[in-house]
Order: sequence, then structure tokens, then C-alpha cells
Amino acid sequence: MASHTVTLITGDGTGPEIAEAAKRVLDAALEKTEGADRIDWTTCLAGVDVLASEGTPMPAETVESVRSTDATLKAPITTPIGTGFRSVNVYLRQTLDLYACLRPCKSYKGVRSRYDDIDLVVVRENTEDLYAGVEFEKGLPETAELIGLINERATDRKIVTDKNTTGVSIKPISVENTERIVRFAFEYAREHGRKKVTSVHKANIMKHSDGLFKEVSEHVAKDYGDIEFEQRLVDNMCMQLVQKPELYDVMVLPNLYGDIVSDLCAGLAGGLGVAPGANIGDNGAVFEATHGSAPKYKGMNKVNPTALILSGKLMLDYLGEKEAAKTLDSAVAAVIAEGKNVTYDMKPDRDDPTAAGTSEMADAIIAAMG
Repeated sequence: MASHTVTLITGDGTGPEIAEAAKRVLDAALEKTEGADRIDWTTCLAGVDVLASEGTPMPAETVESVRSTDATLKAPITTPIGTGFRSVNVYLRQTLDLYACLRPCKSYKGVRSRYDDIDLVVVRENTEDLYAGVEFEKGLPETAELIGLINERATDRKIVTDKNTTGVSIKPISVENTERIVRFAFEYAREHGRKKVTSVHKANIMKHSDGLFKEVSEHVAKDYGDIEFEQRLVDNMCMQLVQKPELYDVMVLPNLYGDIVSDLCAGLAGGLGVAPGANIGDNGAVFEATHGSAPKYKGMNKVNPTALILSGKLMLDYLGEKEAAKTLDSAVAAVIAEGKNVTYDMKPDRDDPTAAGTSEMADAIIAAMG
């Protein structure tokens, strides 16, 4: 039997528990699908648990494993807000050029939500925009110099605040990176039978960055006459999604807008607990839940493993194991719909003593595969 090589990054906080649950479910889905290949797992460490001993939250051997294996499944990793190391997620995306962030948001019967039948896909550019991290801290001489240069060369777009009390972030958007992310969105739509792609931006205000995103989107769309194409301003898009999400299908966005809109869409479907994610490039892919590591629940066998399990479903699809992906998705849907063997956050009463643990919910999903 052939096999796929997959790196499993166990993360920190509740990550190792969720990672183990997801690994067992994926192995079972492949085992129960005729003709499917198995996974050969390489377990690697990353996050705050290895920071002290390794001097980095992302050891070199972990990066090399991600680079050399067929795909990576990554459990949540803590990112301190405002201090500490930069996001491991951002580091992996930029180091390995994982330029496409894929976040499907889908309704599952039994998940509490104000909406039914949500079925949206967010395709987010991963490598540039404000997330490129080209920032200049307030009070530094180079920041003041940059502001002075901008004001010297600008006509009607000067920075009017004090150059010693102002921080600056640069928002680069390029033709080449916009073209490849928009083309990724159209190819995904075509492969998965989707009917429409919506390009989202703020081109009416940021004419030379978002305006470029708009122009390149229009150019690429001409190569996909079989798929409907439209454009929306990001603020209007947020309102439209709340009012009438059924009108939308695949959305492609620059980095920051994609981050925000993907969380909005996850909220429509019931929250980050059922929101999978993937970061895909031409030479690799990392699949991850979109929620955090919930360190206060570490070791309690309590948190919901669904998002990482569904990220594993995306990974199976990426690896060509489409039938196993369907088997896994059907089993997850059945367990959630029954509502018996689900974690506390999926119970009507979050203090329900019958709530399943992380491991027990994985057991129920495996059992639902037959």
C-alpha cells in the first residue's frame, strides 16, 4: 500500500490533545475507505512549550519537516498579543510561500447559529498587504525620516500627525501575488463545482493597492467564463454576508480583509469551533484550525476537536483522498446532529455533565464511520 507523508505539529496549550484526536480520526477515515492510502506521520514540536529549550517557537527541524513532507496538520499555537515572538502561522506562510489561505465555512445541523445552510469559501492572500509586517515604530529616527520623506514627496496625501508620535505600516499589494491568489480562487471554484467568485477590496479609497487588486481580479476573471464573477467593497460585503449570505459562494480577498471576513463567515456557521483552515502554496500546504490554543483548558480533555478534524478533511482532499474526506465529513455531521457525544461548547447547556471529552468525541466520529 502506498502512503502519504504528513508532518503533525502538536502545538501548545490544548494543541496536543486536539492533534491526537484528529490524527486518530484521519487514520480511521483512510482505513475505512476502500483503495485509500495510509498516512506516515512525523510528529514535530512548535510553540511556547519549546521556546525555552530551543530559543525559538519554530525549531529548524520542524520547518524542514513541513518543507519535505506531502502536507502538514498543525494544532493551535499560542501567539502573545503585543509582545513576544511573532506569529508562527505568519512565519510559516511567508517562509514557505504558502500564499493561499483557504477557509470554508459550512453549516452543520446541531451547531447553534442564527443561520441555516451556510456554505461559503474564503480565499485569502497570505503573503503581503498589511500582514507583510513592514512597520516603523513611533519615536524611532527612521520612522521620522520616512514620514518626512513621504510629506516631502506627497501632494495631497501627507501624514499630518507628529512624526515623533506616529507609527507607520506599509501596505504592499503586487500584480503577481494578486494574480496567483485570484487564479487559485477560480481554480478552486472550478474543481469543486462552485458557481461564483467575488473579489472583495476597498478600491474606492485605496486606489493604488486595493485598486490594483480590483484591476487584476477583472483581468484574471476573463480566463474563467464558466464561472460568474463580481466585485464588492469590503464594508458592503460584511453587511451583505449578514443580510443575505446565500447570494455568495467563493470570495477572494487581500490579507487583512480575508482575516476579518473569514471570522465573520465562521460566526455565520456557528463559530471557530467548526471552522477549518488551510495555507497552500505551490510546494506545500499546512492545515490548521482557525481557533487558538486555549491554554487554560490544557490537559483537561475538554475542548472541541472538530475544527482541526475538519482541517484534516481539507488535507485529505488536497492529498487526493476525496472519498475518505467525504467519509470523515459525513461522520462529523452525524455526531454533531445527534448531539450526544459532543463537547461542552456544543451542548445547549454548557455545564451539561453528559458532555463528551475531546478524545470521546473523536471516538464517536470514528464509530460513526461504520
